[in-house]
Amino acid sequence: MLCWGNASYGQLGLGGIDEEIVLEPRKCEYFHGKQVCDVGCGRRHTAFLLEDGTVYTCGCNDLGQLGHEKSRKKPEQVVALDAQIIVAMSCGESHTLALNDKGQIFSWGLGSDGQLGLNNFEECVRVPRFICQSYSDDETRLQTTLTFIRKQTNNDRLSVSVNRNIKSLSDVQITQVACGYWHSHALSRGGQVFSWGQNRYGQLGLGKKGQSISTPQIIKSLQGIPFAQISAGGAHSFALTLSGEGGVFTFGAGGYGQLGHNSTNHEINPRKVFELMGSVVTQIACGRQHTLAFTPSSGKMDSFGLGGNGQLGTRSSCNRKSPAPVKGPWVASNTPGGTDEAQQINLHQGIFQDCRTERNNKGHRNLSIHLFLASIPFHPDHYSTSSKCSGVDMNMAPGLFTASCLPQIAASLEKNLIPRLSSSPPDIEALRLYLTLPECPLFKDRNNYVTIVIPFAKSLLSLKEAALRVLGNWWSTFEPPVFQLLVELYKDVVVYLLQMHKVGIPSVEQRIFTCFLDTSLRFLEILHTVNERAGHIIQYDKFYIHELDDLIDIRNDYVTWIQRQMYPMGHDGVVTLCRYPFVFDAQAKTTLLQTDAVIQMQMAVDQAQMQNFSSMFLPAVESVNPCLILIVRRENIVGDTMEVLRKSKNVDYKKPLKVIFVGEEAVDAGGVRKEFFLLIMKELLDPKYGMFRYYEESMLIWFSNKTFEDIDLFNLIGVICGLAIYNLTIVELNFPVALYKKLLKKKPTLDDLKELMPDVGRSLQQLLDYTEDDLEETFCLNFTITEENYGATEVLELVPNGEDINVNKSNRQDFVNAYVDYVFNTSVAPLFECFYAGFHKVCGGKVLELFQPNELQAMVIGNTNYDWTELEKYKGEYWADHPTIRLFWEVFHSLPLEKKKQFLLFLTGSDRIPILGMKCLKLVIQPTGGGEHYLPVAHTCFNLLDLPKYTTLETLREKLLQAIDHNQGFNLA
Repeated sequence: MLCWGNASYGQLGLGGIDEEIVLEPRKCEYFHGKQVCDVGCGRRHTAFLLEDGTVYTCGCNDLGQLGHEKSRKKPEQVVALDAQIIVAMSCGESHTLALNDKGQIFSWGLGSDGQLGLNNFEECVRVPRFICQSYSDDETRLQTTLTFIRKQTNNDRLSVSVNRNIKSLSDVQITQVACGYWHSHALSRGGQVFSWGQNRYGQLGLGKKGQSISTPQIIKSLQGIPFAQISAGGAHSFALTLSGEGGVFTFGAGGYGQLGHNSTNHEINPRKVFELMGSVVTQIACGRQHTLAFTPSSGKMDSFGLGGNGQLGTRSSCNRKSPAPVKGPWVASNTPGGTDEAQQINLHQGIFQDCRTERNNKGHRNLSIHLFLASIPFHPDHYSTSSKCSGVDMNMAPGLFTASCLPQIAASLEKNLIPRLSSSPPDIEALRLYLTLPECPLFKDRNNYVTIVIPFAKSLLSLKEAALRVLGNWWSTFEPPVFQLLVELYKDVVVYLLQMHKVGIPSVEQRIFTCFLDTSLRFLEILHTVNERAGHIIQYDKFYIHELDDLIDIRNDYVTWIQRQMYPMGHDGVVTLCRYPFVFDAQAKTTLLQTDAVIQMQMAVDQAQMQNFSSMFLPAVESVNPCLILIVRRENIVGDTMEVLRKSKNVDYKKPLKVIFVGEEAVDAGGVRKEFFLLIMKELLDPKYGMFRYYEESMLIWFSNKTFEDIDLFNLIGVICGLAIYNLTIVELNFPVALYKKLLKKKPTLDDLKELMPDVGRSLQQLLDYTEDDLEETFCLNFTITEENYGATEVLELVPNGEDINVNKSNRQDFVNAYVDYVFNTSVAPLFECFYAGFHKVCGGKVLELFQPNELQAMVIGNTNYDWTELEKYKGEYWADHPTIRLFWEVFHSLPLEKKKQFLLFLTGSDRIPILGMKCLKLVIQPTGGGEHYLPVAHTCFNLLDLPKYTTLETLREKLLQAIDHNQGFNLA
């Protein structure tokens, strides 16, 4: 190491020499055999960084700038840093900053302007102090863990209203420090710039000047730009971007042109040096009042600022207000990567290479606990991170954890890291912890659910709204398998808690259990909201917890939920799963619907009975029937039904439904009701009414906007559909899913149009996918739609003046949206409103909103997921090997699909199966007296089949087909 210059305070480290000024470079023998890797020069002191991470200082110590009280004329080790591995440092006029391998900053020396970043304005600090609150050794290791987890990607604008005043840099991984005379800067691994200290000229870049600041601040105007290097002069500052442009920003004192803006103005906000644009600057350096910028690709060095002593190297002592070339030649360093982005990144990350090697001689035996966390992989977009992009490659994260270090991590997470998570993180880097931590295998171990997984969720839920919004944005970019793992984790936590509750929890622990369950469900609720907003990263049914039916009493949960809504009782310690309906599968929702129907029916019946009781004593009170009775004729089923329903009140719809066919002797225990719905829907949907349009390709129907029928009929159809659901009966209703979306107040999309009109949907998709520039000429479309009604062709405008608006690349999505909106909304608005009103008269309400559109469709019309072998799990007097039963199943399984469906219609009143599948049919087969000349008889109310004891295959086949071909009518034999 060579040194020269002023030695009056011993700042050259040459010992007790006589000269006050050393005019020629002189070798410093003190470091003979040692490798000096960095030197920092203050005004009257010097700091030396050795390869092993130790720090030595010498020179003036009037203000504590040496960090020790030993001899001042030769370098002495800063013993207070002996436990640290220092990787970088910088000296101000009378203060020093040192950066360790964990990204933590230590400071000492003059602090009157807050340049030490210790949140105070002490005159001087003589012992290096961590810019953070004090921690014990274990806590420091944990803080290291926290820091390394948080440091994996670049900082960027949080776009949140968190406090920008960083109370501690312990939460941010720092890679570089720089000292001005009385101010300081730090650069995070994410490329975010922090500043503190004197701000007389705006050298902190905070958009204001004057007041000194002792707490590190984020330079807000630079957020969103990743930086590779920072440098500080006497009262001005520089920041070099990591982008391929090598952009240079300057701010602070500019009286000598040292900011390079062709002026001598001071700048309180970072401002780009435009004359350096186009030059890929890779290195910058500041003197007290001048600056250098190096562009290796062109071998060019630029300087600007004060030049009175020739420090600009421009062969002149004149000042320069804008960049001017320094006489060379200059060449790039031998850093691998040349001048490309790899070299720039190396400027940013290179100082961390040593931290990947354990240094046992320094006592760092536990580095493994944080080294694997430091290895969490970067995403290719790491250096363009924003509130929309986390910059972490989550697909690679799970492979980073090794079993050997998990016990140490578990203790740190449980006792220190998670309890200290802030509800208002200092910056976006700290938020990345919430992405990476659940990838730790500890989170998959049920033994850690109570100690780690649930407390982690609680910390996340305590985040401010804006920070949660950023996390939501990041989660929405997850690949489905990664997002699914997070959902499955907390689903399993809920199942675990409910299993524990079912086994039995002491009453004293009930409140804690409730808190745990509520926390886990609220976490899932946030993930579900993210999933919905992101257009379904995973399918909605991936949130279903199928074990709920076995773990909780769903009916009781629903009653409790309703009671809480009617009579709010504050925080009474009760968690109802109905608050989180996204976890209910179709079976659970069906149970809820049944429970709701039973409750409403009972209320309606009770009300009717009370009224009838009053009518016995008060002649003015009219007696009422506790049931909704429909007496109809088969030949006039629509007219008779309309007549009864028009006279009925809304409360009557909530009563149990009983149907009587005129002239038929049957008690309606369910079977008569099933056939009623089947017949009336078949009649109402008949093309002769012209109420619905039939689409041959999809075999579906939709409202006809040119019907001549009474609009009240649409209200009747809505009521009939509502009654069917309310009375748990399947009806034949061949509408697309779009109908059920609209019933649930969700918008139909192009996919729904593809279901209803596949040919039109395909054409619109081709329009959206067309990549050539001749779209207008190829498709020749404008904002109109052509319809045929009763042989006449009509052209209708989708938007005002639509005939004059051609469809092009820029507005084709608007055209498709308008087309879909016209088919499903605009053209049928009054008809659907009547249908909607009739439907919701009967079964609108909270429970219906729990269903997804296709689940509601399956509830109304059933499904066709036939599993005919399920029917063999029948009950009754016939045993499995009975000769007649064996013949019956042989005949049944040999029937074609249409005949099997016809048998289902004969047996249950519908050829479709309930939403929960064929297992719900619960078929009963019983023998009957008499001979083989009798036909099988079905009791549709009970899914009961009377099967005579046939002895031959031919007879059984003949009688069964004869029975299912004539399946209408109810008469008591």
